[in-house]
Formats: sequence, C-alpha cells, structure tokens
Amino acid sequence: MSFWANLPDDAAHLSGAYAHELVSLCGRWGVTAQALLEGTGQTLEALKDPTARLPLDDCATLVERARRLTGEPALAFSMGLHMRLSWHGFLGFAAMTAGTVREALDLAERFSLTRTSAFGISTYVEGERGALVLEERVPLGGLREFAVIALLVGIARIAREVTGQTVPGLAECAFPEPDYARALMARVGASQGGPMRFDAPAHRLVFDASVLDLPLVSADPSAMQLARAQCDRELAAIAEAGSFLGRVRAALHGGAGRTRSVDEVARRLHLSTRTLKRRLAEHGASFSEVRDEVRRQRALLLLADRRVGLGEIADRLGYSDLANFTRAFRRWTGQTPAAYRDRA
Repeated sequence: MSFWANLPDDAAHLSGAYAHELVSLCGRWGVTAQALLEGTGQTLEALKDPTARLPLDDCATLVERARRLTGEPALAFSMGLHMRLSWHGFLGFAAMTAGTVREALDLAERFSLTRTSAFGISTYVEGERGALVLEERVPLGGLREFAVIALLVGIARIAREVTGQTVPGLAECAFPEPDYARALMARVGASQGGPMRFDAPAHRLVFDASVLDLPLVSADPSAMQLARAQCDRELAAIAEAGSFLGRVRAALHGGAGRTRSVDEVARRLHLSTRTLKRRLAEHGASFSEVRDEVRRQRALLLLADRRVGLGEIADRLGYSDLANFTRAFRRWTGQTPAAYRDRA
C-alpha cells in the first residue's frame, strides 16, 4: 500500500456511471436492474446522472450481489473487456481526443479524481520500458480484486481501441491469483495483448515505452481542449489533493533520471520547503513517502532491464550505496532487488 493509504476514506467514492455499466453488463446473464439494486437506495435512472457518486462500501455490496446473481466469479474480466472510454465521462472524452497515448495518460493522471477518489493513475518511464500504475488511495476491502482487474483489463482493451492496434504488454496485480483466473489467462491474455501476473509488488501495466508516442485514431485538438476545460472545472469542484500530490511526484524527476531533493522540489513548485511539507501533511503524506513511492515504481522498471546493474540503479534513484537501496527495496517488496530481478 502506498502513502495514499494515509488519506481519509470516509468520503471515498466511485462514479455512479461504473455501477450503471455493471448493471447493464449483468443483463447479459438475465439479471435485472431491479434485482441488483433492490434495497440499495439507488435506481438505474439515478446512476445515469453524471454527478452521481457511490461510496465504496455500496460499490462492494453491488459487486458481490452481481457475482452471486450472475453466477460468474470472473465478472471483473467481463467488465474490463466491455469497458469503453465513454464510461469515464469528460475525462474519457478528453483522453479519446488526445493526440498520443502519452497525452491521454497525462490527462488520466491529472483528472482521475473526477471519476474516483479510490484510485490514482501514474505513468513511469525508464529507458525502453514504461508502466501505468494504479495506486490505491484508500483501503478497497472486498472491492479490490474486482476493481483492479476490471481497470487493468479495461485500460488494455481501450488502448487497442484508440490506437487501432494491439498493444503488447504485461498486467500485474498485487494480490494472490484468484481461483478462476488461470483458466481465463490464455483467452483474455490474447485479447488484451499480454498476460496477467499476480502477487506482484504493484498494480500496473508494463509496456514498451514507444507505445506512449502512438497516435490516437480519434485525435481532435479542439475537442480535447473543450473536454479538458470541463475536467478542470470538475476537479476544482471536488478537491485538490490528487492534483497537488501529482505535481509533487512530477517535480521529483530530475535530469538524467535523478530524483530531486525536497528543497529542489519546493523551488520548482514555487513554495518554501516548510510550506511544501505542511501542504503534504494536510493531504496525509510526507515528502519521504511520496519520494519512496516514486523510487519504488522506478526501481521495478529499472530492474526489468538487465543491462542496468544494481549499483547503477541505486545511484539513479539517489541512494548513497547499493546496501541502502537493497534495504529500501526489501522494505517495499519483502525481497532483495536481485531476487526480484531473477523472478521477473
């Protein structure tokens, strides 16, 4: 769990649009909206409202009922395989009309809070490898497995739709493999462009960094600017926590892959060091926690490239020696960098 776990979860939510799409999906098994929503205080019409938000506990209850009524334990895979950008409101429209995959992911990272306060999205690049990381901002409980699998499969499916080609890669989940997963891997892996691995250090999609420069088939600069402006308004109306922490994380990246110090980050954000630390504390985080999360994700990518030695990785991440890096990595993942590299 990342530093996001320190954020309050009493107001954590998902957009009602996702619950609406889940209800629609369950219709394929003959499950009615009335059967799914009975006793929840929700109606299908209410879930269509673009401003509708559901607490995570309500979402978990709805998912569990959907699994029981459909008799389909792998419902998360079906949810992901049917996912469309239109499910994600103005954020989806902005991403769909972006010029490249990189631009679309930048928008997703900046405006993810307009769709949910449960997840954040971050993109990392090291050499020839890139990763899209799903960060849990709050404990997800019984919703975790369903939400992570649906999002990872859905994002991979959407990548194929918006680029017009299959995008090879690897999906990783930071929880044990579900009983139903192995039988689906061949079919789902082929359809989304790559396999899925469990018990990994993070929830993420790993891919060739060149994917970020692929053009989108529906690029429309004027439409994208209009959608982005609406996303700005929605984000301002919700909160600024995700936006501020995202800016801090982005400012940590220095030249030649180095990680900036707290004073350097403060200067780039036009803040005093004291103010930066105070604002991070207001959002339930510290500078060291944010820096550790960035280092962890960069380390996972760098370790996948065997051309980069462990000592060089430690140096790039700002550690004084390999021993300090090894201790930090063991704290993050429970294993040494060398053991993780051998497994990967």
